[in-house]
Amino acid sequence: MGVNLLDIIIAGLVMGGIYALAAVGLNLQYGVVRVLNMAYGEFVMVGGFIGFWMFTLYRINPIISLVICIPTMYILGWLVHKFIFQPIRAKSENIDKFAGYSILASYGLIFVMQSLAVLAWGGRIKAYSFLSKPVVILGATFEANRLVAFAASIILSIAFYIFLRVTRIGKAVRAIAQDAETASLMGINVDSLYGHTFAIGTVLAGMAGVILSTMFPVSATMGFQYTVIAIVIIVLGGLGNILGSLIGGLLLGLIGAVVLVVQPGLVIVAFYVMFLAILLIKPTGILGR
Repeated sequence: MGVNLLDIIIAGLVMGGIYALAAVGLNLQYGVVRVLNMAYGEFVMVGGFIGFWMFTLYRINPIISLVICIPTMYILGWLVHKFIFQPIRAKSENIDKFAGYSILASYGLIFVMQSLAVLAWGGRIKAYSFLSKPVVILGATFEANRLVAFAASIILSIAFYIFLRVTRIGKAVRAIAQDAETASLMGINVDSLYGHTFAIGTVLAGMAGVILSTMFPVSATMGFQYTVIAIVIIVLGGLGNILGSLIGGLLLGLIGAVVLVVQPGLVIVAFYVMFLAILLIKPTGILGR
């Protein structure tokens, strides 16, 4: 029984770490840029294919391929904001209308990115084997890639949290999240920072995709479930609260691991029930105000 419990805990923490990394990026886009990006999971998908192709074509370790993923996803995210969301913001009468228009635009982006992915990489599921050797911890056996994925996710999430807390850019991002108008009066180029912030969120999605590719198959249609999971975590941890996303991701991973043992087909249902419960009981989230 103890081994089974350890299996569940480690499996939950592994997935929770990846969920947290992905959710932090969407929380940044929604909490700061005010874009509820429903195509966020498609950027996770692109990251997954980067990891897959770098490994299968060039035998590049997926962790090392993060170095390729970061600038690629940053440029992609910046361009998407520049040519889609920035013009919508400029033409919107107020922030509420911008939020509504951006959701509709991001829904359209889902189909565009999926179609391009199918044309570029085909519609079949793709996978590769990376560090699949078994590792025994306290009597429980795990694949080494899952432990590496957990470590990479947590390290990247903590590094990003520190970046937001101590760097000038991080402080500026937090400033426009709290009050964009006041931040603008203080000399911060809000419009430019919106683009960079959206791009950083895209980078986090891509890195989560690369890490996911070490454990699970990737496909052109894999993205939407990760969008849903990221939204649940944002609600769970609190809008705009990065630490809340980290805690919420780990908690959701643990809950998912438990449900997976009981009834695998109900994992997403359990996430949705949790989402509704948080909205009804504490809509500001665990660490929200």
